[in-house]
Amino acid sequence: MQRRRFLAFALGGLGASMAGCRGTQFGRVIKPGDTEMVGSHKAGGETYKPLVDEAVAKLLARHGPSPHTMASHTSPPIYPKRICFVCVENKTSEEMGDFKDQLYQHIDSRILESGVFQSVSKRYVDAGLSQVRIRPDQLFVPDNMRTFVAIMEQQGQPFDFLLYATVTSGTTQENKDYQRDYLLTLELVHVQSGQHDKQSAMISKGYHQSRLGRLFK
Repeated sequence: MQRRRFLAFALGGLGASMAGCRGTQFGRVIKPGDTEMVGSHKAGGETYKPLVDEAVAKLLARHGPSPHTMASHTSPPIYPKRICFVCVENKTSEEMGDFKDQLYQHIDSRILESGVFQSVSKRYVDAGLSQVRIRPDQLFVPDNMRTFVAIMEQQGQPFDFLLYATVTSGTTQENKDYQRDYLLTLELVHVQSGQHDKQSAMISKGYHQSRLGRLFK
């Protein structure tokens, strides 16, 4: 009897709340230093931005000029190597939506800001892949690689490295709540030698269901 009364009260309160809030959607500008929104059902800016900042910073730190080289006045000038950033692969259990393109642009901007590498414009990369009619993962076939490199050189966009970004996830379930570990991996491949370097960054995020939500399931 008490459970029925509680359900009736909860439903009544929820209905009144929904009626009172009808048509009241609003927005606000989030200024630097303000608390940002956190995705309640999947990853958002609170997850992807720190992953990019950490992974890119650590990867480029290993490829920057050494302190000895920087201090030497007799060494020849160091010209930034060129990166062809091919794609962002989503291998998580979530749809990334518009964050996939934003993730690409965020990584590309960090590369340019570092001064360690120069990056080929995405417009040239997309045009080159379209011309050879291959997927990014097919570039490791030698004939495909040679053809793609030749086309990029014809466009005046030679490069030294390929860069792939992959986002994966792992989920740990605890009743109705769950934890999802997001891993961003950057893989840098030298075109001539085939040698590669890899850097990852991880963020764990908990998703919790309210008691009211559990009650109605």
